[in-house]
Amino acid sequence: MPRRSGHIALAGAPNAGKSSLLNALVGSHLAIVSPKAQATRIPVTGLRTEGDVQYVFHDLPGLLDPAYLLQTRMRDLALHAMARADVILHLHPAADAPAPDLTVLARLDTPPRAPVIPVYTKGDLLTPGDRAGLEATSIVTAADEPTTVERLLARVAPLLPVREFEFDADDVGTQPLRFFVVEYLREAAFELLQDELPYAFAAEVEEFREDKSPIYIRVTMFVERESQKGMVIGRGGATIRAIGTHARRRLEELTGAAVYLDLWAKVLPRWRQSATALTRFGFPVSDMEKA
Repeated sequence: MPRRSGHIALAGAPNAGKSSLLNALVGSHLAIVSPKAQATRIPVTGLRTEGDVQYVFHDLPGLLDPAYLLQTRMRDLALHAMARADVILHLHPAADAPAPDLTVLARLDTPPRAPVIPVYTKGDLLTPGDRAGLEATSIVTAADEPTTVERLLARVAPLLPVREFEFDADDVGTQPLRFFVVEYLREAAFELLQDELPYAFAAEVEEFREDKSPIYIRVTMFVERESQKGMVIGRGGATIRAIGTHARRRLEELTGAAVYLDLWAKVLPRWRQSATALTRFGFPVSDMEKA
């Protein structure tokens, strides 16, 4: 049989379960997961290859009305990924069915070019009767249920283009380890820091030495105010150690090697609204800024 390979965008409103589903689809903890909304800032790419089909999944930032420049650039990244996708999975919590029209949610002038498949997430929160009713017409998933993942893959596969694989069949991701250093530190921030602070948190890898054992990684973590810096460090350095422990464990699971994280905290005022800082942190200039 001819090979199929294509890009699948996981799109939807914030906190729709996109990251949990990506991790279930690829069988690895690539995307950070948090009960707090807007944890995904930059699309995370995960790969799954089965037989003659290679799925290239993209976990996208949630579609929302931006309140500041960082959110504008996050939304732009999501829209560009949707425009390039071969298939779009529109994720929506099952308890809040039916899902809104994706064209309206994304504020698009025209419907997406790619076929859109509604996928209801967090199906384990429904009663058996409600879930059965929804499954009669839609795909309902729960991240820890392999059978629902297989059903979703079977629905997507025929829609992918006939073409050769883009990536090695054994790969599960495409992004460099430096990217995941930042992501896992942000996941720790969402888990350990309170209120608005995780949203004011960013990180940048300053030094990365894979020739050492353990792998040596020096990272600067940024917040917007001096008071936030104190909270990131914690009394006697307790919080910054906990953040480092969380991220180090994730990285060691991903790499299979020992990792040493050398963490520093600095203040970068109003970085979420600074075009220069956002470009430095890997957020491309948005179409709105170019206009």
